[in-house]
Amino acid sequence: MDAETLNIFPSQPMHVEPSPKGEISLVLSPAPVGSKQPRSPDHHHHQQAAMEELAGSRRQQQEHLHLQHHQPFAAAAEPAAPGMIKDVKPLAKKDHRRGTSTAERDPKTLRRLAQNREAARKSRLRKKAYIQQLESSRIRLAQLEQELHTARAQGVFFPNSGILADQGVAGKGVPIGGIDGLSSEAAMFDVEYGRWQEEHYRLMYELRAALQQHLPEGELQMYVESCLAHHDEMVGIKEGAIKGDVFHLISGVWRSPAERCFLWLGGFRPSEVIKMLLSHVEPLTEQQIVGVYGLQQSALETEEALSQGLEALYQSLSDTVVSDALSCPSNVSNYMGQMAVAMNKLSTLEGFVRQAENLRQQTLHRLHQVLTTRQMARSLLAVSDYFHRLRTLSSLWVTRPRAPQEQ
Repeated sequence: MDAETLNIFPSQPMHVEPSPKGEISLVLSPAPVGSKQPRSPDHHHHQQAAMEELAGSRRQQQEHLHLQHHQPFAAAAEPAAPGMIKDVKPLAKKDHRRGTSTAERDPKTLRRLAQNREAARKSRLRKKAYIQQLESSRIRLAQLEQELHTARAQGVFFPNSGILADQGVAGKGVPIGGIDGLSSEAAMFDVEYGRWQEEHYRLMYELRAALQQHLPEGELQMYVESCLAHHDEMVGIKEGAIKGDVFHLISGVWRSPAERCFLWLGGFRPSEVIKMLLSHVEPLTEQQIVGVYGLQQSALETEEALSQGLEALYQSLSDTVVSDALSCPSNVSNYMGQMAVAMNKLSTLEGFVRQAENLRQQTLHRLHQVLTTRQMARSLLAVSDYFHRLRTLSSLWVTRPRAPQEQ
């Protein structure tokens, strides 16, 4: 309390007494009996103002003590100056929307939150599927690289030697052979064949399921036509390999070792396939028997004609290459002339492979005309299972246990 407040009653003695609770009280000493206090006109007004000031000071002290008791950290963080009582205002309550419960949210907010959770879940699933696809592609690529390395290491290609190697042709981007001699066309064919094989597995699975479900002829016909169109697609893939690297196609390094034993001009023999299918398409009508055996005989005659022509080509090619091989010193002009003749004869080899591919394609389509839809479906599955078993045999042969070699 300041001096101006204490001078309200200048003629009356007073003193300040602290209370046991720490409160400050103003006590007026009683005036002596018989003494008269002079009173001014606004005496009553000053007395009322002093009492209000005293009550306000008490309220401030009580609030200050209350805040010190309940908020010691706030008081310690911002201490009041000596002799002054800080006016502390109560903190207003804030509306924290994030802390509201689910029951207090409106339906629009709940629906938006549910949509966000669903979108996040789908995003996680897509990410997981993408990672799995990358891992499968990586494994498939490693398998293809291993198969290519194994095929090259088997010595199928010609080594880099002779005049062309001495002249540095191999170093000019022309693949001559050997382990690193796989041409870009051959590598592309291997990749395309791998993709074709995966799609072939899927089509055969669907055809087998449709056959087991005993679908009507009309619905089963769609599956059969899809499989035939897939075989026609393989003819187009091989056409690119014939133009790019016919030796790669004939060598059969893109097939399993057991399949190569039955390879004929880059594929299967149609007559052998027809013979294998006879046990899977029975019973046959008399007209069907005549048609199937006639197709088999026609395919066999074409195969013999192509095989004889191929043997004659190989003999002629050999005679051309070795005609002047022992002359010493060798005549370079004669040598290059012989190579030009041999190159022209090799172009005939591409024609033989094309004729063999056309024969295989025509045989499948003519079988489709002779057999019923269900019989043709069984025939396609039988051919697929045949080559699948040859690939399985190759895998078992490669991974067979071997006796330890003697020192």
